[in-house]
Amino acid sequence: MFDVSGRYVACTVIEAGPCVVTQVKTKEKDGYDSVQLGFGERKEKHTTSAQQGHFKKAGTTPKRKVAEFRDFEGDKKTGDTITVDIFTEGEYVDVVGTSKGKGFQGVVKRHHFSGVGGATHGQHDRQRSPGSAGASSFPSRVLKGMRMAGRMGGERVKARNLEVLKLIKDKNILVVKGSVPGAAGSFVIIQK
Repeated sequence: MFDVSGRYVACTVIEAGPCVVTQVKTKEKDGYDSVQLGFGERKEKHTTSAQQGHFKKAGTTPKRKVAEFRDFEGDKKTGDTITVDIFTEGEYVDVVGTSKGKGFQGVVKRHHFSGVGGATHGQHDRQRSPGSAGASSFPSRVLKGMRMAGRMGGERVKARNLEVLKLIKDKNILVVKGSVPGAAGSFVIIQK
């Protein structure tokens, strides 16, 4: 989209509500203050009986995603609905999500190794190999934490300080500057 000065800005569109308060935790009862929010509809047959009881107690239908927020601003009670109105244009938020899983990857893609030299001088098929991994007779093993090939992605990632560019309140849509972790259609948590 274009901002007020006419610059072209890459952005991400997030559906941020309506979220229902499914539980309120207090310092006296639970040891800390927090609000639990539920988002998205889910069929009752796809929820466990424990979850069904939890949502019935809150007076709401089963939700697809539940997240807890500590020190939530404002006085909320179970059953309240929270919409995108809590955000304002121009403020900065953090977005937490699960990054795209990329499967088993080598060291060049996973850790940005440059590979082993050129293709000449006796190099056979090692352009993307990690090179030597362990030391000599001491310690005679590969140390823990060595960057090697392995599973990449599929981790919890927080994108910090994303500017809220636009709010579409009637559709509960939040437009933030830049990219957020995860594939299209995945769930994210927005923190003020």
